[in-house]
Amino acid sequence: MQIKEILRVKGTRLLSIAVDGRAVDAVKVMAAENLGSLVVMDGSRMLGMLTFHEIMQALRKGDGALGDARVGDIMVKEPVTATPDMEVNDLRRTMLETGARYLPVIEEGNLIGVISFRDVAKAVLEEQDFENRMLKGYIKNWPA
Repeated sequence: MQIKEILRVKGTRLLSIAVDGRAVDAVKVMAAENLGSLVVMDGSRMLGMLTFHEIMQALRKGDGALGDARVGDIMVKEPVTATPDMEVNDLRRTMLETGARYLPVIEEGNLIGVISFRDVAKAVLEEQDFENRMLKGYIKNWPA
């Protein structure tokens, strides 16, 4: 299974925040939309990723407060990326090796989506369930 297949089912809806945005505003968007990450953009150009991990680190540094922290100060500036043709097993390996839970998906220099560890786990589970049903049907209908 390739990433583009997961994005086809998931959709490519992207929520972003400006690099000079306030971290507090990013938290509000992430909480309201039930997201673990936002893409940091400057116009149509991706500058980085902001995830709940960076928010937690900023809270730790600020003794539990974000204060006037700006997105650009706490974001991941060069996030690990994926391509739509990447195989899911390669993506899982990349996520495990780098610790990244959210990867921007880039095609021909353009951001086309974000894939999360949860998206991958869900897709793999659904694929395994489908294969299981097919195998059980095959075995059930096996000539005696």
